[in-house]
Amino acid sequence: MLRDFILPIMEADGWEWLVAPIQQLISWGASAAMVFGGVVPYIPQYRDIKRTQNAEGFSTYVCLVLLVANILRILFWFGRHFESPLLLQSIIMIITMLLMLKLCTEVRVTNELNIKRRSFSAADSKDEEIKTPPKRSFLDFDLNYFWHWNKFTDYVQCVLAFTGVTGYITYLSLDSTIFVETLGFLAVFTEAMLGIPQLYRNYQNRSTEGMSVKMVLMWTSGDTFKTIYFLVNQAPFQFSICGLLQVFVDMAILLQVYFYSCYPQKPASHTTHPASTKAL
Repeated sequence: MLRDFILPIMEADGWEWLVAPIQQLISWGASAAMVFGGVVPYIPQYRDIKRTQNAEGFSTYVCLVLLVANILRILFWFGRHFESPLLLQSIIMIITMLLMLKLCTEVRVTNELNIKRRSFSAADSKDEEIKTPPKRSFLDFDLNYFWHWNKFTDYVQCVLAFTGVTGYITYLSLDSTIFVETLGFLAVFTEAMLGIPQLYRNYQNRSTEGMSVKMVLMWTSGDTFKTIYFLVNQAPFQFSICGLLQVFVDMAILLQVYFYSCYPQKPASHTTHPASTKAL
């Protein structure tokens, strides 16, 4: 947009020799922003969790949503080649979400062990056996503990299993235009739902404490830029529609930040349950 305004003026004033390099720089800058801009919002959240050793305010279901969305987007690329920066963005985002999951899992398991030790520290009998929480893994197939496992390797196994199954189905169905377009829509629609787990987490907690506001602000600015990028570069229509939806969800989370800061709510009482412990 800015390029379309500036370049005609420069051409009219005899600055044609600068037009091509500036066009190239703008293109490179936009591509770099698309590739790496998506992971920037998670840096402050990662640092907050690392510093406080508390992952309660962040929903790991955000990681699940982004992993599914970006795996589907990569598979969609095999059926309909889109711009390379979007493909690279998906690869980098998958790596970032795995790193976030690794940190959140380590912090959560450590905290659970500490709480368990404290609860038995005042036992009357010295011979009292210190009980440990039951080990939950991907192979348990218990939906009540889905995506709340004790080891990072279980998350990796789940991601690999999902990639293998969807990859095989995609390989068999690449000749179907309907399947490919549906796959593309599912990829971007899933990503558009990125903020929903965090939105629900904040609603459950009646607070946004523990959630990085910087992360959500970066979500909003990044999703706005991304949506404009889709529109300008005539990306598949699924990308533009779901980009707009994503911006609306980001705005809803920012409204929560404003509401809960101006009108603090009494924390809702929750029973301790593995599924109650959420983005990124």
